[in-house]
Amino acid sequence: MDSSPLIPAIATLVGAGLFTAAIVPMVRQLGLQWGLIDHPDPRKQHLEPMVRLGGIGIVLGFCLALLITWLLGGFGNLPASRDQLIWSTLIGGVAFFAVGLSDDLFQLPPLPRLGLQIAVATVVWSQGVKIGSITLPFDSTLSLSLPDWLSAIITVIWLVGITNAINWLDGLDGLAAGVSGIAAVGLLSVSFSLHQTGAGLLAAALAGACLGFLRDNFNPARIFMGDGGSYFLGFSLAAISLVGPAKELTTVSLLLPLLILSLPLADMSAVIMGRVSSGRSPFYPDRRHLHHRLLRAGFSHRRTVVLIYAFTQWFVALAMVAANAELRFLWLALATGVLIWVVVRSHRSQRDEPLDQGE
Repeated sequence: MDSSPLIPAIATLVGAGLFTAAIVPMVRQLGLQWGLIDHPDPRKQHLEPMVRLGGIGIVLGFCLALLITWLLGGFGNLPASRDQLIWSTLIGGVAFFAVGLSDDLFQLPPLPRLGLQIAVATVVWSQGVKIGSITLPFDSTLSLSLPDWLSAIITVIWLVGITNAINWLDGLDGLAAGVSGIAAVGLLSVSFSLHQTGAGLLAAALAGACLGFLRDNFNPARIFMGDGGSYFLGFSLAAISLVGPAKELTTVSLLLPLLILSLPLADMSAVIMGRVSSGRSPFYPDRRHLHHRLLRAGFSHRRTVVLIYAFTQWFVALAMVAANAELRFLWLALATGVLIWVVVRSHRSQRDEPLDQGE
């Protein structure tokens, strides 16, 4: 990896983390003053009313860090086409955040909420953030160009699907922020390996914002990100994977987030099938999610979150191997060691550690 973009990437990551960590407590205070809180119910893990506007801090920290990086010349001289993709990703992320924030404040019904997501994703597709062709896995010289209508359908499903997978993952303190942060680090590594500096800096800012948010969101959480935060994180991950790795290596770029998010995507699919088979709406809230099942199996709140972190970082390492990222086998070995250690520790502690409560 060229060291030149690494310095602005690290600075962007650290800056986003510091901005987010500084802004989130202020958002929490305002939420408490204005009574904008999430009340407990039988489906949720938290026992006390919680402010659920933390996504505001994530978005502001992300944007401020990128603004400073841009002002200092960290993005360099991007071609006009690349510049448009970066702006489309930023504006699309803010639009998805606005949809989620509206739901946090006004409790939008599921179908209008989904309709707004599809509308925003379609506009983003029209601005070039798209899956336009599929490179064959074992022969990069052969690719299948997609007609516009099929490209639009696949891209919208990609953007909306990953957005909602992260949203549904946001059921325990620190879970969605941690998994998204790990995913963003993976996108950062692969983007820079493919010399996609703009996408790498977006991923760096996203990783930093997640890290800064975890200061107040890891168990026991003091604030929730809300649908605004989870929509922003999910869309940003999906879009960055398209404006970065997808421009050079479509098959691998699609494999990367699929591997990284295999647990939440599989969880979302299983939950939908379970609800439909029970004669309920796919949007019906219940306790079928993976983290609920791990809690019922006897794992504590923190153990459940750390277990999902461990599997996620292992899938990230697998994706880095598939993308031929630098030091990929070293990262895979380290990730495998971390996974084994966490699984063994969790198994040993399962009977001894009392079940705690969280989000």
